Amino acid sequence: MIKLRDIPFQKIRDKLRIKKPWDNVIIFVLNILIAIPVFIIIHQNIIDPNWYFQIDRILLFIAIVAIIQLILRLLRTVIIFCIVAYLIVLVFGSVSGNYGFAAVIEDYNYMIYSMSDSPNPQDLILAKLLPFPNKSKIEDAVEYENPKIRNFAVMATTKYFKDIRGYAKYRTTIQCFAVFKEINSRWNYVSDPKGRDYIAKATESLMYLSGDCDDHSVLMAACVKSIGGTPRLIHTGGHIYPEILIGDKNDLETINYLIKKILFVKESKGKQIHYHIDERGQIWLNLDYTATYPGGPFMSEEILGALTL
Repeated sequence: MIKLRDIPFQKIRDKLRIKKPWDNVIIFVLNILIAIPVFIIIHQNIIDPNWYFQIDRILLFIAIVAIIQLILRLLRTVIIFCIVAYLIVLVFGSVSGNYGFAAVIEDYNYMIYSMSDSPNPQDLILAKLLPFPNKSKIEDAVEYENPKIRNFAVMATTKYFKDIRGYAKYRTTIQCFAVFKEINSRWNYVSDPKGRDYIAKATESLMYLSGDCDDHSVLMAACVKSIGGTPRLIHTGGHIYPEILIGDKNDLETINYLIKKILFVKESKGKQIHYHIDERGQIWLNLDYTATYPGGPFMSEEILGALTL
């Protein structure tokens, strides 16, 4: 027997109920919009088993979609309230500068891209390496506290990428990429005096942005360190090049997206991001003068020594 007090609620519920097939369409769209941020959060906080073609992440996303779809179907009678609540959350996030509409779109692009175009891993660099040649001279040459070096690096950060928004965690890395762009776009290779291994100080190479591979490495390391980055130099057979620490594998996915889709789109088009993993699982990107984008191909794969500055 229907009670009188239940009639108004039933009428309201019937008016709010969306007719088929639009209810299924709306549920599916709302599902995807909710599933994307949920997937990103879980993806970044669980161990990556490194399955082939990211099968584990694909299965994870399918499972999240299935669970949310079930929940939304159970809430079918109040689906409009779910939509309004979701929109309110996104509007509030957009206004407050937190997770909003732009972040949903960004996460969607990031998720699709990170699954379809992964970086190219390199061999693990072991702790036991040969002594780094000219170590003391190079450490002295990396004048990262010199005002000229600092001012040059700051100038580069105002010239490139200063309008990038939404990546506060990676601000220093992006600024170091600006330094990379400024130096590598202007670098002029000049050999050492015949029969002598000449190590130029960073301020010396800065005058004309010229020198050989170790001079470039010293200048790059000095500039990167002067604005808060962590550089290191890699010694190979007859070559030295700089690298920059970017974090762990989760950071690598974001950096990969930044380089290929925002910062160095033209330079990295159709190419992979190359990196090294050290004994602690940290990721280092190549900043050699031969590379046109951070993480470009290595000039030499044979690693003899590493010097963190």
